[in-house]
Amino acid sequence: MRRPPVHLVRAALVLLAGGGGPAPGGLSAQEVSVASVLSAPFPDGLVAAASADVVAWISNHEGRRNVWIAGGPEFRGTPVTGYDADDGQELGGLQLTPDGSHVLYVRGGAPNRSGWTPAPDQAPEGAERGLWWVSTEGGGEPVSLGSGGSPALSPDGSRLAYTDGGRILMRTLPDGEPEAVARPRSGAGDLVWSPNGDRLAFVSSRGDHAFVGVVELETGSYRYLDPSVDRDGSPAWSPDGSRLAFLRIPAAEESLPFYPRPTGDPWSIRVVEVTGDAPGREVFRAEEGPGSRFQGVVGPQLSWVEGDRLVFPWERDGWLRLWTVPADGGTPVLLTPGEHEVQRLSISPDGRRIHFDSNRDDIDRRHLWTVDAAGGAPTLRTPGDGLEWAPVETGSGTLAFLGSTATEPARPFVFGADGNRLTPRGPIPASFPVAGMRPPEAVVFPATDALPIHGQLFVPPGSPPPGGWPALVFLHGGSRRQMLLGFHHRGYYHNAYALNQLLATRGYVVLAVNYRSGIGYGLDFREARDYGASGASEVRDVLGAGRYLAGRPDVDPARIGLWGGSYGGYLTAQGLVHAPELFAAGVDLHGVHDWNVAIRNFVPSYEADHDPERRDRAFRASPMSLVDRWEDPVLLIHGDDDRNVAFSETVDLVRELRRMEIPHETLVFPDEVHGFLLHRNWVAAYEATVTFFDRWLREDGRGR
Repeated sequence: MRRPPVHLVRAALVLLAGGGGPAPGGLSAQEVSVASVLSAPFPDGLVAAASADVVAWISNHEGRRNVWIAGGPEFRGTPVTGYDADDGQELGGLQLTPDGSHVLYVRGGAPNRSGWTPAPDQAPEGAERGLWWVSTEGGGEPVSLGSGGSPALSPDGSRLAYTDGGRILMRTLPDGEPEAVARPRSGAGDLVWSPNGDRLAFVSSRGDHAFVGVVELETGSYRYLDPSVDRDGSPAWSPDGSRLAFLRIPAAEESLPFYPRPTGDPWSIRVVEVTGDAPGREVFRAEEGPGSRFQGVVGPQLSWVEGDRLVFPWERDGWLRLWTVPADGGTPVLLTPGEHEVQRLSISPDGRRIHFDSNRDDIDRRHLWTVDAAGGAPTLRTPGDGLEWAPVETGSGTLAFLGSTATEPARPFVFGADGNRLTPRGPIPASFPVAGMRPPEAVVFPATDALPIHGQLFVPPGSPPPGGWPALVFLHGGSRRQMLLGFHHRGYYHNAYALNQLLATRGYVVLAVNYRSGIGYGLDFREARDYGASGASEVRDVLGAGRYLAGRPDVDPARIGLWGGSYGGYLTAQGLVHAPELFAAGVDLHGVHDWNVAIRNFVPSYEADHDPERRDRAFRASPMSLVDRWEDPVLLIHGDDDRNVAFSETVDLVRELRRMEIPHETLVFPDEVHGFLLHRNWVAAYEATVTFFDRWLREDGRGR
């Protein structure tokens, strides 16, 4: 196992009280490069101590991932780990002890189906996924707690529960010996301690059904609560630890990804007494119609809050919002009214407040809101034209969050005692070209079937050349994603937004498209008819985007390209085969090219030939079905340890392009996963993208 380096990097990045400071960046548009737009640290995994004024987060600075902490009242950011290499080893599972004195984290990615932990840097010793423990007071090295995942700190922070090799283990911190407390068949996840630390809830997923179990830590015995044929999960303890609530998702006859499913058998919430043999009781059931299928948020799907009430997301009326219901059952109450979608939520340590981010009243941005658990009107905490997400409250009542703007990358923030936002001082490295960034414009254009589609338009500075600028359509992945009017809350799209900014400085008009089947615009938009493997209706949005650009007086209609990753790679290929007369080139990062292959990657038991009609329809919705219409050059980029899109998708497409003698290039990253773990691979992929488009779409390029 690779040991963390002794040296701790002490370059203060964020969360300095007082604000101000010199303006970062200062580069001209001519000095913007791929390396510079990807040079800012990306923060993620923000957590808060339950009994202290301390927060922690993970900072990924050019592939060097480290844990940072900050404490009140100054909130001066300090790293407590010193990993100094771009080695592709992820950090996650971040948790603070209640007093904020120590932080726990997982280092290393999850193994694939062959048991291989990602090691894209080809280190001779390979890579392991392990648990680490470090003091937040500084000066000490992280302590290895051995292999494992799914960590859960006890309420008092003295014990750790985690999983390893299908077992649930527990140990006293920091140096207690691991003790197996349960070994459920098919393993366990979602470990949740009871409030007084005498029991541990878990979920045992078994494919077409799942059980919620409880371990009695004193005796080491465990049992399943109210088992059924359905998928039970998201356990939440009552404040006194006597009851457990959980979600029950009805077992479907078949549930395949990339097919629209706007409704289904209604899901429910059940409450069980953890002692005795009393059966569980249903306290809520979704209504038929919109919201009958469960749709989750980022954060706890089910929370037990003050007033003996349960908080949960529900898409009744077609929007993903927060609701509450008495734990004994009753009429559900809407907590977050309005046509918007909640993205992330957290509960205050005392259970009295719910913090969330949503696009309420600003559909192409995210802002923070707070609502009392007892109900009442939500309060907007972060008005303006920035983006804010991932709110957490410390034990002292400080609200911390992550945020960005249209021209400045993501950073952590806190609200001071006076209610004003404490702005960071000096968090953006001088290499990041803030002066070269330009706010995109929100646009709405019609798809070819007239459906209104939202997008963000990046326009180069200055006047267009004679005949117009070249242009690009950017297509996000997912497809359950939404691009926004600023640097994104996900690292993958934070990078993509940066590249769109760079491309604009190089003289490209760029349109980032929020096509149907994405999030942010309600259930009907997300579960669009005939999307994905059922008919590829999103292609109408791609063609509409191309026509919108072609109709602009500042765009050269003969020089329009497409680029995107994953689902965006799929739609890039679709655009090239459906409209070779409209699009002139494409860059396809790890894209899907045959739905029957893609679905099997997510559902290994999928047998396309068992349903020939569905198989044929899925293939017709795939770009491989029209590959003989391919005319334009394409750059294909893929890592061969991709766990989301099989590398064979690119192998098969290249074989066809070679057969037809279509101009194409490939960039392959051995041992790399879907969302590239090595920063240098992001730089290489994006530099290749810029070079490719310059060759094929610029008038002075060599490819035309």
